[in-house]
Amino acid sequence: MTDLAFDQIHRDRQIGVIFVMLAAATWSTAGFFTRLIGLDYAAMIAGRGIFGGLGLFAIIVMTEGRNWPRLFTNMRGASLLYIVFVVAGMTAFVGSLGLTSVAHNAVIFATLPLMAGFLGWFVLRETPTPASVAAAGLALIGVAIMVGFGADGGLAGDALSVLSTLCMTLCIILIRRHPEISITGCACVGSLTSGLICLPFADLSAAQPPQLIFLVLFGLVNSAAGLTLFSLGSRKLPAMQTALISTLDTPLAPLWVWIAFQESVTPQTLIGGAIVLAAVIGNILWSRRAVG
Repeated sequence: MTDLAFDQIHRDRQIGVIFVMLAAATWSTAGFFTRLIGLDYAAMIAGRGIFGGLGLFAIIVMTEGRNWPRLFTNMRGASLLYIVFVVAGMTAFVGSLGLTSVAHNAVIFATLPLMAGFLGWFVLRETPTPASVAAAGLALIGVAIMVGFGADGGLAGDALSVLSTLCMTLCIILIRRHPEISITGCACVGSLTSGLICLPFADLSAAQPPQLIFLVLFGLVNSAAGLTLFSLGSRKLPAMQTALISTLDTPLAPLWVWIAFQESVTPQTLIGGAIVLAAVIGNILWSRRAVG
């Protein structure tokens, strides 16, 4: 490999890390927006999906110009499968929140890097480095400290949470296996579909104008911006590293709620969040050292 090609790979990975970190930061605002909006959960998920999908459509039109229709007309096997995983993952996530605890949800999501590492090795033959495996395990410990893992969950909800995490993992693997997938186009269709699925169960009759504005922002920031950043970054990183960086969502989420609503942060949240951040940052620094 020439020095020029090596430098390009190094730059691509740096860009990928930045974009996936920003995606995780935008996704971590979900708790902030749900607290701010205060509508029923089905309404918030419907709004997030529909306005997020419309936001993604606007981004596609602005970036692709007159060629935007090809992102939707050229969808075939892998692209359609990606859409199925997006819709199934979002729907399973909604269902899991009503059937199990937030604590169980968070801990199960923290297994994402381990799932991605295994499937990345099995499907893509991307052998995870010992540093990535260690960082994934450390992140899982950190999340477990943050939220605990008591007996307050439910088997059906836990199963749906596992399904949601698995769908996220499969999306990451598909992106790596089929770089030709139009992620923004597929995410747009998937986001709109998931929103429309929840819309019949949503009660928007009590929504005030400020809540509707916040609902639009929820879709644009948490969904459209997050999915766009993730699509740009995940192509450039190994599956396990992408999943590991995505777990930054967990320690950042309570931070925004604490800043905006002055909710108390427990010592275990601070300790667990610090462990997750240390695992992710340590893995990024180790990866830079390894390629440098």
